[in-house]
Amino acid sequence: MEAATLEKYQCELIDLFLSNGNESNRKPMEDYMRNHFSFLGIKSPERKELIKRFFVEYGKPKREWMKPLVTYLYEQPERELHYAALAMIDVHIKNLDSEWLSFLEEIITTNSWWDTVDHIAPHHVGAILLREKKSIIDYPDRWIQSDNFWLQRSAILFQLKYKEKTDAQKLFSYIEATKGSKEFFIRKAIGWALREYSKTAPNEVLTFIESTDLAPLSRREGLKHMARRGMEV
Repeated sequence: MEAATLEKYQCELIDLFLSNGNESNRKPMEDYMRNHFSFLGIKSPERKELIKRFFVEYGKPKREWMKPLVTYLYEQPERELHYAALAMIDVHIKNLDSEWLSFLEEIITTNSWWDTVDHIAPHHVGAILLREKKSIIDYPDRWIQSDNFWLQRSAILFQLKYKEKTDAQKLFSYIEATKGSKEFFIRKAIGWALREYSKTAPNEVLTFIESTDLAPLSRREGLKHMARRGMEV
C-alpha cells in the first residue's frame, strides 16, 4: 500500500510539473545552465508555487519515502524535478541525522552543477553537521581531499550559514588545501565562503586573506563585503 501511495505521489508531482512547462522559457533556461540539463521552462517563483499547491493537495512527503522519492526525481531528465527533489528534503531537514550524509553525497555527485550543490551543501549538509559535528571528519574532511571538485566545493560551503558558529580554523584549513586549484568553481567558492564569514568576523577574514596566497578571483570575492563597508582592504 505504501509503495503504491508513493508511486502515485511521484506521478502526480511529475504530471503537475509537465503540465506547467513553458516552452518560451525553456531554451533561455537551458542556455543559462550551459545546456547541461533539459528544462521544462518553469521559473523559480512559479516552481515554488507549484510545490506549495502540491503540498496542499497531496500533503508533504512521508519521511520513509524520502530517499526513493528523491532518487526517482533525480533520475528524471528535467532540471526542475531535481529542484523539486531538494524541496522534498527541505521539508524534513530539521529531523534528518548523519545517516543521511552518505545519501547527500550521492546527490551532490549526481547531475552535479552549482545550482543544486549550492543548495545541498549549506542547507542540507550544513544543517545536519551543525547538530552532529562528529561527522565532519567522515564527510567534509574527506571531501576536501577528493578529486571531485563538487565535493570539495561542498566542504568549503557547508558552513556558509553558520555565522558566529563557524569553525574558522576548519574553514581556513579547507581553503589552504584548495587555494591552488585551477577550477573556477573552487576559486569562486573560496571567495564566497570568505565573503559570507566576513559579515561575522571581518578582521579575522581580512587577516587570513592578507596572509594567504589566494587566486585573484578568491581574493576579490572574499573582500567584497568589507570593501562595501569601507574597510581598508
